[in-house]
Amino acid sequence: MVALPGLFVPLLLLLCALPLGATPVPQASPAGTRRQYAIAELLSFLCSIKPLNFLLCGGNFQGLGNGTVTISTPVGDATGSADSSAAARFAVRYATATRWQESVMATKWEFPNGATDPSALPLACPQTQNDLVTTGQSEDCLSMILYVPAAAAVSKVPAMMWIHGGSFVIGSATNPGLDGAALAEATGSIIAVVQYRLGALGFLSPGGQSNLAVKDMINALQFLQRVLPSFNGDTSKVTIAGQSSGATMVRALLATPSASGLFRSASIHSDPMNYGFLSPGTFQTLNNFLKTQLSCDSSDSACLNNISTDDIVGISTNVFNTATSLDASAGAAMPMRPVTDGSLITSPLDITANFPRQSKTIIVSTVEHEAGPTIYSIFTDSLPEAAFASVCNASLGPDRTSKIVNSQHYAIPASDSTSDVDARVQLETVGTDQVWRCPSWTFARAFAAAGGKVYVGKYVVGVTYPDNEDIAFCKDGGICHEDDIQVVFGTASSPTREQKSLATQIQARLKSFLASGTPNTRGYQSWSTVSGSNVNALVLGGSGGSADVGACDPSFWGQEVPYDYQLFGN
Repeated sequence: MVALPGLFVPLLLLLCALPLGATPVPQASPAGTRRQYAIAELLSFLCSIKPLNFLLCGGNFQGLGNGTVTISTPVGDATGSADSSAAARFAVRYATATRWQESVMATKWEFPNGATDPSALPLACPQTQNDLVTTGQSEDCLSMILYVPAAAAVSKVPAMMWIHGGSFVIGSATNPGLDGAALAEATGSIIAVVQYRLGALGFLSPGGQSNLAVKDMINALQFLQRVLPSFNGDTSKVTIAGQSSGATMVRALLATPSASGLFRSASIHSDPMNYGFLSPGTFQTLNNFLKTQLSCDSSDSACLNNISTDDIVGISTNVFNTATSLDASAGAAMPMRPVTDGSLITSPLDITANFPRQSKTIIVSTVEHEAGPTIYSIFTDSLPEAAFASVCNASLGPDRTSKIVNSQHYAIPASDSTSDVDARVQLETVGTDQVWRCPSWTFARAFAAAGGKVYVGKYVVGVTYPDNEDIAFCKDGGICHEDDIQVVFGTASSPTREQKSLATQIQARLKSFLASGTPNTRGYQSWSTVSGSNVNALVLGGSGGSADVGACDPSFWGQEVPYDYQLFGN
């Protein structure tokens, strides 16, 4: 027995007296006859062109062998599988690409990687082996998974395209926690989880082309625009969202004028904005190094195409590890990333240049302990207070370290004695402020000042992501980088009451945001937009309220203490 969502119950009660597909028997009352024919017409309409038609037309939703759905689209028939009692899953190749060339949007509906089974998942893009990718890898990886909710069977619904993180070198649409079925059901929206070329295959090229992966995402958005109407998706209500490097990709799309008409709003989760986009000069330095690692001339396409994928992944890893010694502005965390090339990405979208006029509405969020995984995996034992300045100096240099060490923002509480202090606490706070929280707030102020509408949030409740399970700090109460993912998607296996409550809140806010452009909804604290220097950051989880500004005051980070993108320039 299929558990039907409440949305369908009134309709099905009306239909229960009618054999599905049968012609209704006219009754004596003309009004009753018209009503029965109207119901039958509606049923026929839903069965013929809507997704999830098996909910109303006798299909077996639970058995994947029989529970398939076929939808006619402008690029051919799309066949999907039953993913849950309220969503269907459609995996599709949205584009194809020759190695180190721009991708081309798909013109026909095809399963990823030549699969024939509608339930097959896409293979990940080439990357180093890691615990998050379990589906295998292929260069034929420009795929997405569409999660279509039951709500789309009866009304037009919004859509959200989620871009995974992983420092632009790992990750996929099948990462843990990214099953979009629960999110699709809760928000009544189509959720598209996408993947793109990674590392040297997506961000460098022997021919000198940059931003190949950004162009992959533009193709994904164009593909969505073409097929969404077939799933009753509203092409005027598309939101792009992503976490970590996926959030950086969202910001790159915000900086790409040619992509602007493909989406209405954006949600940026834990973007390491401190690094900024790559400058053309830094890109050229890294790209020249790439070419020295290849056994082919950059113009010999036959030779380049014959290099094994494994060898390219090895070369990409070498570029990643060598980048900061070639150019310090590349940064150690994600040196291969979008480039402000002046043609596709026309602005750095930071405070080093005039901020272009904005009209979109965005959400910008971080988690409480973004730097927790970095600090507590490097320093597994507590550190004496004397280590605070030395570690800062090694990372930030003497000028910035001096201002940080002497700032009250990172001072030891007066109630603590120096001998009791674990410097890792201060280092984690500095790291979170420098790389994530404060540059995100600086960006939010600039975006709002340029005409956009911005909601800023800070997660103080999370679900420990698999990456963080071996880090005691994260597992024992720290809300670490990535710990918001399973809250957003509602995919925690055994959530606590607090985690479940926050997931319900976030999905309710997203439902409102995707549909109407505001994350405010009945039953939850009002979320104010950025106004002037006041970001009005909402605490997400716990008792709510507003987050303290602290070191993210515009007079400190970004002014007295520069971000990396200011220090190195773009």
